[in-house]
Amino acid sequence: MRALSAATLSLFLVSASVSFAGPDASKGHLVLIGGGKRPAAVMSRFVELSGGPSSRILVVPTASELPDTVEAYRKELAALGATNVAGLDVRTRLDAQRKALVEEVEKAGGIFFSGGDQRRIVAALGGTPVGDAIVAAWRRGATIGGTSAGTACMSPVMLTGEGDLKVLRAGNVELSPGLGLFPGAVLDQHFVARLRQNRLMSVVLEHPQLLGIGIDEGTAVWLRPDGTFQVLGEGSVVVYDAAGATATRARGEGPVLLGVRNLRTHVLIPGDAFDLAVRSVVPARDPAAPPMAAPLAAPAAAAHL
Repeated sequence: MRALSAATLSLFLVSASVSFAGPDASKGHLVLIGGGKRPAAVMSRFVELSGGPSSRILVVPTASELPDTVEAYRKELAALGATNVAGLDVRTRLDAQRKALVEEVEKAGGIFFSGGDQRRIVAALGGTPVGDAIVAAWRRGATIGGTSAGTACMSPVMLTGEGDLKVLRAGNVELSPGLGLFPGAVLDQHFVARLRQNRLMSVVLEHPQLLGIGIDEGTAVWLRPDGTFQVLGEGSVVVYDAAGATATRARGEGPVLLGVRNLRTHVLIPGDAFDLAVRSVVPARDPAAPPMAAPLAAPAAAAHL
C-alpha cells in the first residue's frame, strides 16, 4: 500500500477532526485491544456492548493469514457465552462488493477485526459496499472491536508498520488512510511491549493535530459515543499530545532529527478515562471499572540536620 502524499495526508487530517455531536454522530462503541492476550473481561465487555450473548457477532479475519482465525474467535467468544458468532470472510475488494455480506453486516450487533496486517484490511474494505456497511452499522449503534492490526486500522491516518523504530527523525514513519472510526488520533499497538514510542512520537511531532495513542498488549481502549475512552485490561495506554508543544529540527548532511519541548504525555492505566474533544484526562464514568489511580504523593521534605 502506498504511503500518503503530503496533499492526500492533509485531506485525511481534516477528516480526522473530533466531532461527537450532530446528526452524523455515531451511536456505536469501539473496543480496541493492543494485541497479545485478549483478557476475558475485555472480550466480555465487547459481547455485552454488542447486544449480549445472543446478538449476532461477525469476526473479520481479513488481516490474518491463518486459516482457522474465525473458528478460534468463535470458540473464544462461545466460552464467554456468545452463541451467534460467524465469519465475515472478506479477502479481496471483489469479496467486499457482495450483497450477501452487506446484508450480514446490517444484521450484526458486533463486528470484531482480527490481528495480522492492517494494510490488508484497508486494501480490501476501504471505499467498498461492505466497508461502508460496517461504518453505517457502527453509526447506528453496533460495536466494533479489534486487536493489533484490527486496532491500528481504525484511525483516519494509519501506521502501516513500515519505519525505523530506533530513531526520532522526520519522514521516518509510513502512513496511509485508515477506516476513520477513531477520530483525531493515530493508533499504535503492542506499544510498551515492542518499544514503539519513537514511532508514535515521530508521527505526532510532524502532525500535532493528531493525538498519538499507544495501546499495550492485553490492554484496550473503550471509545464511547460521547467521545471519551476508558482503559480496560491489564496494561497501560500512552497518549502523546503535541498540540501545544514546540517541535524542533536539526538539519545537517544526514537525516533530519526531530526534537520537542513541552510535549504532553499521559500514561493511563485501567480505569482511567480520556476525553478526545478536550484532549484531557477525565473522571471514569463506568461504575464497574476500578477507580482512577490516586496521584502519587510528593515526597516529604528532608529534615535539615
